[in-house]
Amino acid sequence: MKKTVRISFEGKTYDVEVEVLDSNAAAPAAAPAAASAPAAAPAVAGGTEVKSPLAGSVFKLKVKVGDTVAANQEVAIIEALKMENPVVAPCAGTVNSIAVKETDTVVDGQTLMTIA
Repeated sequence: MKKTVRISFEGKTYDVEVEVLDSNAAAPAAAPAAASAPAAAPAVAGGTEVKSPLAGSVFKLKVKVGDTVAANQEVAIIEALKMENPVVAPCAGTVNSIAVKETDTVVDGQTLMTIA
């Protein structure tokens, strides 16, 4: 399965396509994300989920419940392999809930917060 992840290195952000070699992965391959904007997260009751793009730990939460965010605004940073990876809002709205706290370990696809 191929997956696109966004990484930051020395102040620059890159979208990188990687191949997931986990033989237990049952999800179909996704189309590569556009370099300028992430794919919109699915809308759920109570808001749109913001999911972790990779496994790691929550290095920084840049918003709190009640904050208004713009589409593509950086809302969190996930640290993996000593690299800081930005997480951006898939849509504009208000942060409805936050499911993690700084230093929490997260898995790929885990819901970090919802935006309504």
